[in-house]
Amino acid sequence: MAEITSQAGNAQAEKVQAEKGQAEKHSGRKILIGTVVSNKMQKTIVVEVTRKKAHPMYKRVIAIRKKFYAHDEKNEAHAGDTVKIEESRPLSKLKRWTLKEIVRKTALVPEVDIDAGTGITNAH
Repeated sequence: MAEITSQAGNAQAEKVQAEKGQAEKHSGRKILIGTVVSNKMQKTIVVEVTRKKAHPMYKRVIAIRKKFYAHDEKNEAHAGDTVKIEESRPLSKLKRWTLKEIVRKTALVPEVDIDAGTGITNAH
């Protein structure tokens, strides 16, 4: 009798897991979180991802930074924003990632250009 109830319980558990699996689909694509370094291109952002890794010989923790070009369809990400990017098919020579969501927006600060020769600041 105990075996019959345990089999029925397992069948119910499998059914619940199957329903959850349909509701929550995993695409198998890599997702990274990083900071937007540049958004000066049209529909493209440059995201810098920093990960910490122990040095193989010295065992000291070092920060490894890598830049990724990501597709931003609506041009909604700005420099300094923390974003989540997802792996995608190649969109251009360097773009293989798409913007999934903006995790944290940065405070809007006006851009300031400084002329190298004169030292005059021009606020835009």
